[in-house]
Amino acid sequence: MDVFEAIETRRAVKHFDPNHEIKEAEITRLIEAGMQSPTSFNIQHWRFVVVRDRQLRQAIRAVGNDQAQMTDASLLIVMTADVDAWRKEPQRYWRNAPAEVAEILVNWMGPFHEGRPELQRDEAQRSIGMAMQTIMLAARGMGYDSCPMIGFDQEAVAKLIRLPEGHCMGPMIAVGKRTKDPWPKPGQLSIGEVMINDRFPE
Repeated sequence: MDVFEAIETRRAVKHFDPNHEIKEAEITRLIEAGMQSPTSFNIQHWRFVVVRDRQLRQAIRAVGNDQAQMTDASLLIVMTADVDAWRKEPQRYWRNAPAEVAEILVNWMGPFHEGRPELQRDEAQRSIGMAMQTIMLAARGMGYDSCPMIGFDQEAVAKLIRLPEGHCMGPMIAVGKRTKDPWPKPGQLSIGEVMINDRFPE
């Protein structure tokens, strides 16, 4: 599928075929696509929790406003990030770069993040968001549909997946075969309203 067609036809689908199974190679392909997403300093803080256990998915649904896609979709990915990834052997993020480039960026990483917890979390969430969109577009390109979800008890889900200290929760993505088409797009703003040339008007 053409990338622009994937962008234009990606929708938040709510109804999935609970009997459809995504092949292991397809799951790997989706996660590897997500791993191509950019991150600040190439930190790659995302951690993709692929929930396969059916009982765990039922437990997540129980604290997720009973959203059917949490159990019915072929795949459920809980997006998390290691907020402290910047301090964990940072040289490994630049091991294939020219030595002089790696030295500069690795040495900048600490001063940029140190003592700035809000920035650390913001960077992690930004990385999650970019990886989510990559996965959803990749899924669409593979002929699947997806649904991003934030309507769940984050603390409860964090406990269910045993989220480690120093990590943060992001949204979830359900991926699978739709059984019902979503509504038509409910109301797109015009490009004239959302594109600003150079500066906002005075």
